[in-house]
Amino acid sequence: MIQTTTHDAGITIVRPGVERLTAANAKTFKDDVSQLIKSGASHLVIDLGGVSFVDSSGLGALVGIYKLIGLRGDLAVSGLQADVAQMFRICRMDGVFRIFASVEQACENLAGAL
Repeated sequence: MIQTTTHDAGITIVRPGVERLTAANAKTFKDDVSQLIKSGASHLVIDLGGVSFVDSSGLGALVGIYKLIGLRGDLAVSGLQADVAQMFRICRMDGVFRIFASVEQACENLAGAL
């Protein structure tokens, strides 16, 4: 389901590969990203540019990923469409995640912390 690419600074860019991150696919998404982290990916950008809707299960999956990466790495989110950004604000996830307008901005920020 997920699509990944690696930035030249060793940052893994993860795209969910779905338009809606919901209860129907959130567990698979979390499991796939968890496997990446367990395989050594420690600096992630979750690119939600192609995601038009996120429900509470989708947010829960993101929080689970955030907790899993913990102190061994870093995580940023990019490309939030208006409805997704509103969901992040309503659920106060905009105070939990570092959110960037683009993958490039997120990668620059994470690379600066390496």
